[in-house]
Amino acid sequence: MTTIGFVRHGITDWNIQRIAQGSSDIPLNETGREQARAIAGRLAQEEPWDVIISSDLIRARETAETIAAELEMPIDEIDPRIRELSGGLIEGTTEADRIERWGLDWREQDLQREPLSAGIKRSTEAIQEAMEKYPGQRILMVSHGGLIGLALKNLLPDRFEKIVLNNTSITILENVESKWQCTLYNCTKHLPEVVEEQIAEKTK
Repeated sequence: MTTIGFVRHGITDWNIQRIAQGSSDIPLNETGREQARAIAGRLAQEEPWDVIISSDLIRARETAETIAAELEMPIDEIDPRIRELSGGLIEGTTEADRIERWGLDWREQDLQREPLSAGIKRSTEAIQEAMEKYPGQRILMVSHGGLIGLALKNLLPDRFEKIVLNNTSITILENVESKWQCTLYNCTKHLPEVVEEQIAEKTK
């Protein structure tokens, strides 16, 4: 059995301001760093992990580095394939900005956003490669809400239709005889409370 634990990065100022981040390299804010320390402390008390793989974007890397330091283990890989979907022209904008610039139907326009199919393809490749490289191990992947959501929908389409992933939540999947099952979803019990601004959106 191979286990994949997906951790969404800690919160950023852009998350709080509801600004589309996508592939923009936005760092954690202090609350995000506190959240990273909280998930790191939790993981140190639970069943150990064998491998840490992180997105290359700084908000995920910093979260992964905090976890790795607490667990006293290295980050085994920095994999750009598990970075957030590129938002194209909408990065750095709020919903109000987008409506002002492109109108209410901005989602239907070609604003150079990365296709969902591309995100599914690269996340699937990254997960499959990790399973082949670390068979039977417990693999922690520190990534982003949109990308993790796509991966979950692709791996377990009957289980996941609508997905909400809070900052530093952990979702655990197990692969037994080539079949996936979810044993933990969007768990944030390490946080004192989940603030409204943490709710994942497609553009974050």
